[in-house]
Amino acid sequence: MAFVYYAIILVHVLACLFLIGVVLLQQGKSQDLASAFGGGGTQTAFGPRGSANVLSRATTILAGVFMVTSLSLSMVRPRSSTILDSVKTPAASPTPGRSAGPAPATTLPAQSAAPAPATPAPAAKTTPAPPSSR
Repeated sequence: MAFVYYAIILVHVLACLFLIGVVLLQQGKSQDLASAFGGGGTQTAFGPRGSANVLSRATTILAGVFMVTSLSLSMVRPRSSTILDSVKTPAASPTPGRSAGPAPATTLPAQSAAPAPATPAPAAKTTPAPPSSR
């Protein structure tokens, strides 16, 4: 099974490289492929419109190969553990609206030795400051 996986990877990488090359060789909207190479030599090799047909067909075929190898790589991959499998999931906590069991008994704090005063202490008298002269 490992041989098939690596064979598909090889085909996938080759399809990627050729697809990049074919897309870069295609002509723009208003430019001819011959102008990129300095003459009309490509028109004699492919014909006046033959290069567009060959390159567009190659693009279509290589795009199909790329898609098929991508899908087959996801199906044929070895079933080994990944880095995400080694991450431990946190323990499940109960939902806030629901308690997992009976509520724990709460204890009240111990009473202090001196009881708190019932009325606040009287405020100290303050005298107004004399007006300052400027």
